[in-house]
Amino acid sequence: MSKYRAIKTNGYSSKKEAKRADELRLMERAGLVVGLREQVVYTLAPSVIVHGRKRPPLRYIADFVYMLDGKEICEDVKGVITPTYRIKRHLMKSVHGIDIKEV
Repeated sequence: MSKYRAIKTNGYSSKKEAKRADELRLMERAGLVVGLREQVVYTLAPSVIVHGRKRPPLRYIADFVYMLDGKEICEDVKGVITPTYRIKRHLMKSVHGIDIKEV
């Protein structure tokens, strides 16, 4: 069991995320959303060297990205909004101009 008691289901991090994936796939089959992608990686800051050690780039991984009515929607299924997620949400808006839809 994870830190926040989420139970992995069908390869997803939680039951809630698995359910949302099923919903989005149905919506895609019905033609309501287009181009559904999962686990899409966005770079928020490049890799850097700190005190002589190379640090990896700072990344945000969106649960789902799809097109709805001609707009790209970046979606994250959340049970708990953590301080780390708040920072990444802020950086997604400031770096990429993307608002994350929280489900």
